[in-house]
Amino acid sequence: MAEVVHLHRHGTAIAVIEMADREGRNTFTRALVAGLGVALRRIADDPTVKVVVIHGYESIFCAGGTQEELLTLAEHKVTFDAHDFYRALLDCPVPVIAAMQGHALGGGLVFGLYADLVVMAQEALYSANFMKYGFTPGMGSTLVLPMKLGAALANEMLFSARGYHGGTLRERGIGFPVVPRAETVATALRLAADLADKSDVALRLLKQAMNHRLLQDLPAAIAREKAMHETTFAQPDIVARITERFGR
Repeated sequence: MAEVVHLHRHGTAIAVIEMADREGRNTFTRALVAGLGVALRRIADDPTVKVVVIHGYESIFCAGGTQEELLTLAEHKVTFDAHDFYRALLDCPVPVIAAMQGHALGGGLVFGLYADLVVMAQEALYSANFMKYGFTPGMGSTLVLPMKLGAALANEMLFSARGYHGGTLRERGIGFPVVPRAETVATALRLAADLADKSDVALRLLKQAMNHRLLQDLPAAIAREKAMHETTFAQPDIVARITERFGR
């Protein structure tokens, strides 16, 4: 199997993760999930890493669940919290910067928003598109989106399931830097260099402190979302909606 997650160093203290599952278009394929797990474990075991930058390839950051995964959820064979992959960037011991240089859809958007800092591309499309398929949001999105994007915008994105270009989000007052796609990773690396100049102990402690509320409130949010899934994934047309609308 070809390697789809690449880990390298930028300078002495910055680790860079590239998600490049071109065949799977950076959906949560087994290869992508496994590769990210390996990369993040290597980072956690390396005391010289102070900060992580994660990005996708070309025009895709992360496109969320595969059709197979969504259908498996609909058939009640597994739940989205069967493992902790969805919160992997939150659980990374050092600060993570998500350079969302490309489209981030559904679970892919939520995955990136678990990072400590985010840089978006003005041309890229960002969508919390769960409701398009007939089921309620998961992965902690009902907590993470309001925290990171603001309640009003998060409500609109979650209820409407529409996509928003980065430039539109910038006009809506989003708190993240939004730059041309070609500058996204470079912007994140400059920000990472600022962090890498700080004490590693202080960075790790501050990450825990800044995420205290999220870590405290996340279990209850996950429980609420799982309860909603029990109802919405039981709807008689759910499989047809996923099959007909996936990728559209």
